[in-house]
Amino acid sequence: MYKTLLTILENGILTIVINRPDKLNALNKEVFFELNKILEEIENNPAIKSAIITGAGSKAFVAGADISEFGGLNKEDAMALAKRGQDTFARIENSSKPIVAAVNGFALGGGCELAMSCNFRVAAENAKFGQPEVNLGLIPGYGGTQRLVQLIGKGKAMELLLSAHMIDANEAKQLGLVNYVTTAETLLEHTKKILDIINSKAPLAVAGCIKAANAVFDESKDGYAVEIEEFGNSFATEDMKEGTSAFLEKRKAVFSGK
Repeated sequence: MYKTLLTILENGILTIVINRPDKLNALNKEVFFELNKILEEIENNPAIKSAIITGAGSKAFVAGADISEFGGLNKEDAMALAKRGQDTFARIENSSKPIVAAVNGFALGGGCELAMSCNFRVAAENAKFGQPEVNLGLIPGYGGTQRLVQLIGKGKAMELLLSAHMIDANEAKQLGLVNYVTTAETLLEHTKKILDIINSKAPLAVAGCIKAANAVFDESKDGYAVEIEEFGNSFATEDMKEGTSAFLEKRKAVFSGK
């Protein structure tokens, strides 16, 4: 079905593998096209409750954008390229269903930006993160300057952006860039265990949490107002009735997503 992606749906979790190992899973036009197609499927397929994005092989999650596509681009072309990447990553960030990055190996440039667009990140011990664009006379274009500051703070983000310095998984965890560090062998298993827990919760409430939390960084929105609206919306759901009834009856809730 896809040329650059492998997909596996199991127990409500869609695992998306960026499958260009010979190019260290670099992001090209086809990857972006297929990512947008799979994002539509995530939203529209009720069998999918959450998703994992990871990379094929042991060397790289995504080593960056495919630089071979940069040749001959003028300013307007480059701005359109950046807009395409930002739009795709915004769709990941604002998906109503959780999307988590399982980072194996290098997550550099566009790869780091892809990982940061996910709700959170789990990293293998061999993971390396960085925004090395200044080495190429460039800056990040897929949201890296914004999300890195949001996730780890301006001072450290500035250092990494300006120096092109790479950090390992443990430093990334200390900085809050990743939530957990695992062995490469247990990376997907660990990530799926977290999503199994999330998938057991009320889907509409999960979507509301994502929407409200993302509003913190959206200057066009009042995050508190979004929270009030989503809180109110939850009272109109069957899941809220089921959840509160189950709590009072001391039983496990069975959510329907309605």
